[in-house]
Amino acid sequence: MTNSKIVIKLGGGLITDKTQLKTIRENEIKAVCEVLSNILENGNSVILVHGAGSFGHLEAKKWGLATGYDSEIIEQQRDAVVKVRNDMIELNKYVLDHLEQHGILGISHPPSLWANGLGSNFHGDISRFEKNDSGTIQVTFGDVVDVMDEREFGILSGDDLMVRICNEISDISHCIFLLGDTEGIMTKPPNIEGSELIPVWSKNQKITGVHEKSQDVTGGIFLKAESASKICLKVENVWMLDGRKPERIQELIQTGKTIGTKVI
Repeated sequence: MTNSKIVIKLGGGLITDKTQLKTIRENEIKAVCEVLSNILENGNSVILVHGAGSFGHLEAKKWGLATGYDSEIIEQQRDAVVKVRNDMIELNKYVLDHLEQHGILGISHPPSLWANGLGSNFHGDISRFEKNDSGTIQVTFGDVVDVMDEREFGILSGDDLMVRICNEISDISHCIFLLGDTEGIMTKPPNIEGSELIPVWSKNQKITGVHEKSQDVTGGIFLKAESASKICLKVENVWMLDGRKPERIQELIQTGKTIGTKVI
């Protein structure tokens, strides 16, 4: 299949080690970029969103950036906002550099420069992601953004960016969430014995998962599932795939099916 318009989310737990501050998973990034190069060469277009992983979540957790202004530590919080934004630019540069090594020009859109507000109703012009061709992809990521009320700042998740992009850009054929530690949505947390892949999932099915609050400030698999259930109202192919096996993206585009969870 060619001429597909694909939106891909690289999970923060796929491209970084969430337990170690600012630790890149270089092999995983390389493997995904190789697949992206093949997808573009076959005449498809891609918009890329990536998570923060250990470049954002750990510092944001330490200073309570997700909940906004705290008068007792506000100066430390403001310093942390600047630090996390700089760290995210650093992580984004790793992604852009690996794309370039595979012949792809990534055009970066740091949300702190163009978006404000939280959740999938945040304010910001999504049309910046419209222009994509055979050698260029638009790239954005979860970030600390300004909030125009007493909170002052907060975390805009890459999953919320996915909702806006997929709902507002025309003719999206595939929305794919690449996960870092599992094949898709599972019947139990992936490290529990007897956990099995759910091949087709809709939001009336309960998820039994674990949200690692010590490492993640945006909602983990629960937010991804909620975001995917909003996107599938407009986009036919919404999938959760194992990002450690990015060849499954190509299999999905070429055949319409692969190992993973289709969200309906």
